[in-house]
Amino acid sequence: MTDSTATTEQVVIIGSGPAGWTAAIYAARAQLNPVCYIGVPKQDPGPILPGGQLMLTTEVENYPGFPDGVTGPEMMAMIQKQAERFGTRVFGEDIVRCDFSSHPFTLHTSGGKQVRAKAVIIATGATANWLNQENEQRLARSGGGVSACAVCDGALPAFRDQPLGVVGGGDTAMEEATYLTKFASTVYVIHRRDELRASKIMADRFMGHPNAKVLWNKVVTEVRGDDKITGVELEDTVTGERSTLELAGLFIAIGHTPTTRFLQGSGVDLDEDGYIRLNSRSSATNIPGVFAAGDVADHEYRQAITAAGMGCQAALDAERWLAAQGHG
Repeated sequence: MTDSTATTEQVVIIGSGPAGWTAAIYAARAQLNPVCYIGVPKQDPGPILPGGQLMLTTEVENYPGFPDGVTGPEMMAMIQKQAERFGTRVFGEDIVRCDFSSHPFTLHTSGGKQVRAKAVIIATGATANWLNQENEQRLARSGGGVSACAVCDGALPAFRDQPLGVVGGGDTAMEEATYLTKFASTVYVIHRRDELRASKIMADRFMGHPNAKVLWNKVVTEVRGDDKITGVELEDTVTGERSTLELAGLFIAIGHTPTTRFLQGSGVDLDEDGYIRLNSRSSATNIPGVFAAGDVADHEYRQAITAAGMGCQAALDAERWLAAQGHG
């Protein structure tokens, strides 16, 4: 049952990464008085923190405006402060269910509240799939040389001319590994099978580099290192033989899981992998008044700058839609 006494918000933003905060900045400056539900920390399937994947990134060197770099958490804190400066209201709860069957929409929070909204921007991101080993998670959080994004982190000085490992065997793993060949002494692709899942052209592109090497039928059983990763323990999936591989960096490339489980039954159109489908270059979903931005709708680029751009786009689209409906 919908709470008819609940306040109806102009715009509710779900998520708090670069996409969510940028949408909040634009919506707030447009005097839409946005509300942002930033979620709560959880482990599903990997670390999910308010602020998104950048909360697990120690050095961000490719975001414009930071010539000396900035840590991911510092950047998110600054963008949040900017959003709040213009009046964005922030709540540390999850949205656990959405009812888009009637307008205004009704959103249900993890705290048991109902929130009514004229427009909704979904910016809940996608979580990297991890090996779920304790030391892997610890080193990923502390900047100890474990990452889920080679394009984000691979060019850092700590990885230059060092042996690096990539776990995975699909196109994403090949793309990440090929990127790392520019910097590493050797790039080891660690794959649990004897054949890559990647397309032949992507595999050949990686294998064509002199510092590229594939370790077949291997799984990582342990990530070693205290402050920094020193290597991994491997197990052969055929023979059971164990070995040690010295590494200065480990990149996990076994896919991402979009944070869209809370949209089940909502009517929002998702693709076969669970990402939100968008209409052409617009941020509009198949439901009028519901928009999406960032990695939750983008499995191609997954960069802070592209997510921020999509957040801007979603806020502008929401503002125009509200005005066209007479709600602006």
